[in-house]
Amino acid sequence: ERPSFEPTNIKAPFLEQFTPDWNTRWSPSGATKKQSGGEVFSYVGQWSVEEPTVFPGLKDDLGLVAKSKAAQHAISAPFKEVVDPKKAAKEGKPLVVQYETKLQNGLVCGGAYLKLLTESPEGIQAKEFSDQTPYTIMFGPDKCGQTNKVHFIFRHKNPKTGEIEEKHLNNAPYAKLSKVSALYTLIVHPDNTFQVLINNDQRRNGTLFDDFEPSVNPDKEIDDPKDSKPSTWVDTPRIPDPKAEKPAEWDEDAAPEIPDPDAEKPEGWLDDELLTIPDPDAIKPEEWDDEEDGEWVAPTVPNPKCADAPGCGEWVRPTIPNPAFKGKWTAPLIDNPEYKGEWKPKKIANPNYFEDKNPNFFSPIKGIGFEIWTMDEDILFDNIYVGHSIEDARELARQTFDVKLPIEQNIEKEDLEKKKEEEEKQVKDEPLGFARMQNTLLDFYSDLKVDPIAAIKAQPNVAGLLAAIIAAVLG
Repeated sequence: ERPSFEPTNIKAPFLEQFTPDWNTRWSPSGATKKQSGGEVFSYVGQWSVEEPTVFPGLKDDLGLVAKSKAAQHAISAPFKEVVDPKKAAKEGKPLVVQYETKLQNGLVCGGAYLKLLTESPEGIQAKEFSDQTPYTIMFGPDKCGQTNKVHFIFRHKNPKTGEIEEKHLNNAPYAKLSKVSALYTLIVHPDNTFQVLINNDQRRNGTLFDDFEPSVNPDKEIDDPKDSKPSTWVDTPRIPDPKAEKPAEWDEDAAPEIPDPDAEKPEGWLDDELLTIPDPDAIKPEEWDDEEDGEWVAPTVPNPKCADAPGCGEWVRPTIPNPAFKGKWTAPLIDNPEYKGEWKPKKIANPNYFEDKNPNFFSPIKGIGFEIWTMDEDILFDNIYVGHSIEDARELARQTFDVKLPIEQNIEKEDLEKKKEEEEKQVKDEPLGFARMQNTLLDFYSDLKVDPIAAIKAQPNVAGLLAAIIAAVLG
């Protein structure tokens, strides 16, 4: 029998396990979202708090579920207290963000990331929460087509201009695509280093200075936009030797190939026979009119006399490479005495240069939200931790994720074994039907690489089947 869920006693600035009073904290959005093409969408995706229906782990363990397929979803919750990363870093504390996802129908195309919402004078406006709502950090999995990554994006304020710019983690790790629960942990340390953990294993680490695009701090010097290459600048490193002369014996007119002087005509070659002859059995059609259609000519057929002969017609010697052929003569190259190297504009001080020594002084955080578009329904979120204790986040995982994962994996294993048996039976009983299914999947995958969204909208059932296969293979 599966163990039952027990709420944790751990305290944090924000800790959510979707206990029965969850709806006093979370509110779905009523905003709209404008796409790049001008099309406007509403956040019509439905939310529910319920137990997982696929590979359930703990009994009575509720999670927040994005219920709608091919829909925009948005929901948020305010924090009771501000999470101030700057204050925490000055006190030597890290920023820790951790949560679980469970892709109950796989993830062919969609996001499962969270946003930590920036504090604002008007507070977190849940009904207006959208892609335009300022956030401090975005973290979590995203998958569509060949894109598969765990985002870590932070919004950085330029200290000179006040402009806000997104900084994206490069070489982001792959997301887990299995239907069992996955645990994502982000730790930003006071020394501006970070770690991304998946299922308690470190998958990416680095510094906020070196591992984000665009980089936090601009270059001290930049190319002078007013500088230009002098007309006398020579940047050709090698030139033909002006003193070189073509050797007297160099024949530029020699053919690349010549008839083989050693070749001999095969014995039995029929010089006087044509390869094809008029068909002796052909008869001019009765309706053929020489005046209208021209002189009738019988169609040709292979000459039967050539069938057993080595060849027919004029014999021509085969060609061989000409040993005297050298082609067009060109002077050998020498180092260019005038070469000055590759021209580069001179450097000048970057007028927009600044040095932010503490990019981990993120904007204060006053809420959390999921603002996602997904083709796959029933994405579940659970056990969210936002705070400053690595130990507490790990203990929360021990109480929840570490207990449920092996239970879910065992159920998944049993399910895969059952499906394998069913597949083997189908191959045996209906080989043609199985072959057609494989061809359908291959055709869909080809369309998916060209236009993922169009392919999924055209064949949602095939997309779901492919998602199940990918989840089973990649775990």
